[in-house]
Amino acid sequence: MNIFLKLILNLDLLLASCMFILLVSVTFVGVIMRYVINQPFIWLEEVQLLSFVWIVFLSSGAAFRTGSHVAIEFIVDRLPRPFRMLAEVLIGIIVIGVLCYFARAGFLLAYQMSLINRQTNILNIPYALIYAVFPLGCVLMLVNYGYFFVYNIIVLCRNARNIKLENKASKSLAKNSN
Repeated sequence: MNIFLKLILNLDLLLASCMFILLVSVTFVGVIMRYVINQPFIWLEEVQLLSFVWIVFLSSGAAFRTGSHVAIEFIVDRLPRPFRMLAEVLIGIIVIGVLCYFARAGFLLAYQMSLINRQTNILNIPYALIYAVFPLGCVLMLVNYGYFFVYNIIVLCRNARNIKLENKASKSLAKNSN
């Protein structure tokens, strides 16, 4: 895997890690300010909410990459091998279609928020920035899922070809032994 692709595939974890560090740091400082110095930050909740939302959507791509996303596999696992392979391909196509739809809807929502120029109450963070993580997360999920979907298709094709070759070889051996 080349360095550029590795960077793109790990971009979500890098950004989510930065947001997590920000969330923990701001929360720690907020606790100290509230309970030790008795002067709480009024803007803390907005930064925490923004950080948490960004962490969730940015790390969702990594969940696809590592197979940590929620899946109901007990039905697919009970299918015979050819049907299981077909089901996995169909599920992959559906997931990619849904992510494309969500990414488009998210871009439109973020664009609408930028047009109305709505902002948070205390820090005046544009809601377009808050909503922009949704399509970004969908694109990162698409990149991760798409890459591994294509990889799995290639592996499935190779395995199917190897099974055909093994069947052909076993038939040939059976024929020669008679």
